[in-house]
Amino acid sequence: MEINPVYNLLVVSTSTIHGSGFLEYIKEEFVKFIASDELLFIPYARPSGISFEDYTAKVQEALNGQNIKVAGLHEFQNKKKAIQEAKAIFVGGGNTFLLLKTLYDLDLVHQLRVQVGKGTPYVGTSAGSNLTGLTIGTTNDMPIVYPASFDALGFLPFNINPHFLDPDLNSTHKGETRETRIQEFHQFNPQPVLGLREGSWLKVNQGEIRLEGSLTARLFRANREAVELAPGLINF
Repeated sequence: MEINPVYNLLVVSTSTIHGSGFLEYIKEEFVKFIASDELLFIPYARPSGISFEDYTAKVQEALNGQNIKVAGLHEFQNKKKAIQEAKAIFVGGGNTFLLLKTLYDLDLVHQLRVQVGKGTPYVGTSAGSNLTGLTIGTTNDMPIVYPASFDALGFLPFNINPHFLDPDLNSTHKGETRETRIQEFHQFNPQPVLGLREGSWLKVNQGEIRLEGSLTARLFRANREAVELAPGLINF
């Protein structure tokens, strides 16, 4: 699977891991990756219904001391121009359906594709990571709103399932496992799905995808057995 060699992506399963603050565990990697003193934050996923202002302030607080000024996209009257002029872009987690619907409603999906296609660094966590795949069909979120399309930004030639969970063999819960859900997805959709466990992320540049962190990722392909991918260069 070929990746645009211009893409510069950090695709992060989650912004927060157990025992750590917001962006704390990934902050050093995040700051090094964007290599900028300015960051355009897209707060439209609104986890727990947080306001755009409070969500943007949360990102700024997490990056305090790093000489990075965070601006929320909602602050700009001309949002397309803000994306065009962005030195680095961060799309935060929350509800993926709401995030994508808002981007379509504001006619910003194409502009994001264009800008990232020019090499602008893009960081996504959770819902923001879902957007890097072909569609949002493997999100874990409830469809609280209906976007114009499930088509995502399509930077990666597969789908992401962030916060991927393995079955708990000691649980009495009888609902479907994450793997079962992905198998259901593959009854109707051909693209591979990469399950990213919390604490893992993908770094994409120069046409290569690397799995970072200490955990493996689980790769699902239609009509094939799922496989575990070790950290390092990913080859499909």
